This record gives sequence, C-alpha cells and structure tokens, in this order.
Amino acid sequence: MVNAVISRAKGALVGLAIGDALGSPTEGKRRVEIERQWGRINDFLSDEQVGTDDTEYALLTSLLLLKHGIHFTQEDVVRLYQDNVLDASNKHKGAGFSEMLYLQNLRNGLGVPLSGKHIHGWSDGMAMRSAPYGIVAAGDPVLASLLAQREGEVSFSGEGVYCAMAVAAAVSAAVGGAGWEAAQKDALKAVPEDSWTYRAIRSGLEIGHDVDEVWQALEPLEASLVRDYYHWSDIAPEPVGIAFGLLNASKGSFVDTVLGGVNIGRDADTISAIGGAIAGALNGYESLPQGWRKRIISARGNCIRVVAGMNIAETAEAVLKVNDRDRKNLA
Repeated sequence: MVNAVISRAKGALVGLAIGDALGSPTEGKRRVEIERQWGRINDFLSDEQVGTDDTEYALLTSLLLLKHGIHFTQEDVVRLYQDNVLDASNKHKGAGFSEMLYLQNLRNGLGVPLSGKHIHGWSDGMAMRSAPYGIVAAGDPVLASLLAQREGEVSFSGEGVYCAMAVAAAVSAAVGGAGWEAAQKDALKAVPEDSWTYRAIRSGLEIGHDVDEVWQALEPLEASLVRDYYHWSDIAPEPVGIAFGLLNASKGSFVDTVLGGVNIGRDADTISAIGGAIAGALNGYESLPQGWRKRIISARGNCIRVVAGMNIAETAEAVLKVNDRDRKNLA
C-alpha cells in the first residue's frame, strides 16, 4: 500500500474525529452566540473535549467493513445495530433518533427500505459516519457512494442518504489522490441534480468561492443554508452544504475548515467532522496539527461500548486494506 494513500486514509478518519471533538462545545449554538461567549475559537476549549457519536458511529461503520468487507448486506447492518447499539450493556446510549426509529420500524415488520422512512430519516446521522466508505473505496467515488447508499437505506431515506453518498464520494476521491476540485465534482455526481442535497452543496461551494478566507463565509453560509424554522439543526443538507462551503472557502485547509465549523455552530460537531474528514483526506495525516492528533487517538466508547479503545488511525489503515482483501478473495 502506497504510504501517501495510507496517510490520506488516516487523515480522513482522524480528521473526522478531531473535527467532531472540536465542535462538541458549540453544537446547538448560533454563530452570534458563540462569538459573544468565546470570541473566535481557535483551539480546544478544555481538556475534557473528546469525540461524540459522530466518531463512534464512524468506527462502528468501520467494524462493519472489517467484518463483512465491501460485500456486506443490509441484513448485516441490522444485526450490527441490534447487537452493538441496542444491547443490554449499552442501555440504548448513543442510539440517535434515526436509529431508534428505524429499529422500531423493523420491530413493526417493515423491511428495508421502508425501515428508513420515518420522521427523522433526513438527518445527517449517515453523512457523519460515511467516511469509512470513502476510505475502503479509495479512488473509486462511485463504489464509495453505493456502499454508503446500501447502509444508509436501512435507517435513512431521501436527503439523509444522498448527503452520505456525497460525503463518501468526496472522501474516496481525496484518499485516492484527487485534488479538491475533483473531489467536489465527484460529490455532486453522486447525488441527483434535482435533490436538496445537490442544491445545498452547490450553494455552499458558490459562497465559499466568492470569499477570500473562511471567516468571511460564516455569515453568508448561515444566511443561505440554515433552516432555523426546523426544530433540529441536523437536517442533512444544512450541515453538509455548510461543510462543503467551508472547504471551498479555505481551499481545502484542514485547520480553517474545522474551525469554521466550530464557529458557525448549529450541528457544529458534524459540520466539523464532515469537513475534517474530507480535508484530512486531501492533506494527509501528517498535515493535521500534532497537538490535536495527540489528543484524539482512540475512542472512549461513551456512546457505543463496542468501539471503546479502538485506535482511530490504525482503524483507518485496516479499513483501507479491506477492498484489496476482498478483490483478492474474488480472484
């Protein structure tokens, strides 16, 4: 495996975890509220900041791939969640609205894809954990988006699935060595042009293109993409569109992208996790600030016990090798 590809794969998953941890204190807050309380946030606010469910669900996705490879089935996904999210020791902690609702649909006899059609099916819960599909399908954005779609349809629907497909495609392109312009094109190719996801990504990219630095993009991204009449901040096209806008404004810079997500608020941990995954893949593991890398090494299992102790960088490298393994087994 070429070292540069390994570095980009590790950059994607560790970048996701760093963005998630950095954004955790400002999740649910508005941009002006963050500015009033902290000014501009440029680093971790406390020693206690760790990754949230974004990181742990991405590691759970990694476990799916490590166990079943790229030929996993939707039934494998269902068993993974039944065994590891809703098991007795986990006490339902970390199961988001989408997961709880889809599992309830399964208990009511609804199969896939009807299991993913519920009132929270358009959340960003799938987009936040789709980076491993970009890693396992490095350089093959179409495969990455199809893998994200296969899992996504179990517990999500519509825009919730499309956003995951776009993020997976962008990560795949970047891990494969494509530049930022190619990665954003692959993300747009992965989703229908008449979707809200497509329009949100395009809008974010246009705003990011028209500014000189990421900080100038926060207010127009908020004005254009935030839907504050909806009572949750995690309706998928909003954070995904913002993340792509921040990436374009920063020209793919990891630090500026994740800090932009931290300071814009709303679903800040997910915005920064998505932006961090793509920027980390573009720039590689070594480009991530060393101090941040040292803080975010392994998962604590606060949300999902089975991922406790998983080394994030090592997991990324193992996931990267899965596609080669599966191809050899088919030969």
